[in-house]
Amino acid sequence: MRSTSRTHRTSRASRAAKTAAAVVAGALALSLTACGGSDDKKSGNSDESTKDAGTTVTLPKLDGTTLEVAAVWTGAEQANFKKVLAEFEKRTGAKITFVPAQDPIINFLGSKIAGGQPPDIAMLPQPGAIKQAVDKKWAKPLGAEAKAELAKNYAQGWQDIGAVNGTQYGVYYKAANKSLVWYNAKVFENAGASEPKTWQDLLTAAQTVYDSGVTPFSVAGADGWPLTDWFENIYLSQAGPEKYDQLAKHEIKWTDPSVKEALTTLAQIWGKKDYVAGGAKGALQTSFTSSVTQTFTGGDQPKSAMVYEGDFVQVNIGQTKSKVGTDAKVFPFPKVGDTAPVVSGGDAAVILKDSKGAQALATFLASPDAATIQAKLGGYLSPNKNVDFSAYPNDVQRKIAQSLIAAGDDFRFDMSDQAPQAFGGTPGKGEWKDLQDFLKNPTDVAGTQAKLEKDAAAAYGSGS
Repeated sequence: MRSTSRTHRTSRASRAAKTAAAVVAGALALSLTACGGSDDKKSGNSDESTKDAGTTVTLPKLDGTTLEVAAVWTGAEQANFKKVLAEFEKRTGAKITFVPAQDPIINFLGSKIAGGQPPDIAMLPQPGAIKQAVDKKWAKPLGAEAKAELAKNYAQGWQDIGAVNGTQYGVYYKAANKSLVWYNAKVFENAGASEPKTWQDLLTAAQTVYDSGVTPFSVAGADGWPLTDWFENIYLSQAGPEKYDQLAKHEIKWTDPSVKEALTTLAQIWGKKDYVAGGAKGALQTSFTSSVTQTFTGGDQPKSAMVYEGDFVQVNIGQTKSKVGTDAKVFPFPKVGDTAPVVSGGDAAVILKDSKGAQALATFLASPDAATIQAKLGGYLSPNKNVDFSAYPNDVQRKIAQSLIAAGDDFRFDMSDQAPQAFGGTPGKGEWKDLQDFLKNPTDVAGTQAKLEKDAAAAYGSGS
């Protein structure tokens, strides 16, 4: 979920001070350790709207309406979202078709629009993609009902990253806590390793696991986006929130010494012999899903002991025999600098074909009703503050959700998702490709910085 974007580099309250980030990170650490619609909805007469008992949002009757929703989601993620869409169909009478999209979704949508067949709504994984859709005049503003749901259910920071030039376009339906490391509990127990709180602790745990005969890390090198997430967590913690915001906006160059320091730190794992499952060559052939499943299969001799990624990893763990909270445990990404990082991602619903039905679906996706359905299915995190935490299926997921909501406006959105998609969100190009090359040769820090800066300058300069 590359998620999981953002050229407008939001005025998000994520400019909050380091202290706030530290508080959020601390809350996450404690919690994870502990667990081992508005009145003006006038789309029709009262007999044309419906609000079922136990629901929070009024929806219009849409019999005969057909809608298409495009997203890059596959597998369980797609299947679970379709159950949310089915509930909308049940309540309204509309019929929805899910359109599988490819990365980068902006290119996919461009071809659909050129052919005169845009979907009604697209789930965009980057604020940068939202801005591109607005700049290309594809995106349509949210109506009063959807905006009322957002105001009622979302912290201002989440509203801000879905807005462009003060106009609200996106409903952040899905979020991600991208500052987590998942580990095989049996491997840690056998090795005598403990959950790390600092980067040095992480290196110590890795060596302890390695000495026990298990490769410490699984790295999803075949997919470029997990590599950007590795970098961002290190950079945010080491360089600090202000530098993070500057680099996200390309106000400082990728040749900055702070980038050199972060890459050098990252190389302590990526460049350490036998620390990455399959070595660099193997990692570059390892998909995100495989990076997770190979950590939690193979009994007490899996291919790796740890895998870094967001809360959504639980969906993939669920495809193994390991159980979250017992066999598969999690700790916050260790702090490299003064504070532990708090990085989030997300996917926003954006209307491309304005209609009563599309506006109603956006309103539904902004409500607790929609998010609660998918929360119960697991592998999902909502930034909607009115989703009851009891909806999440296990204690680990509840604690992660509580920490995200507790963060309020004080989070940093995934940096690569804030970049123009040509740099931060395109397979085989830009930052994804440059970090894949760095994984292949972690000694080439200066060369990697130069390539990153060249690609960033081209993408930010063109706004593409």
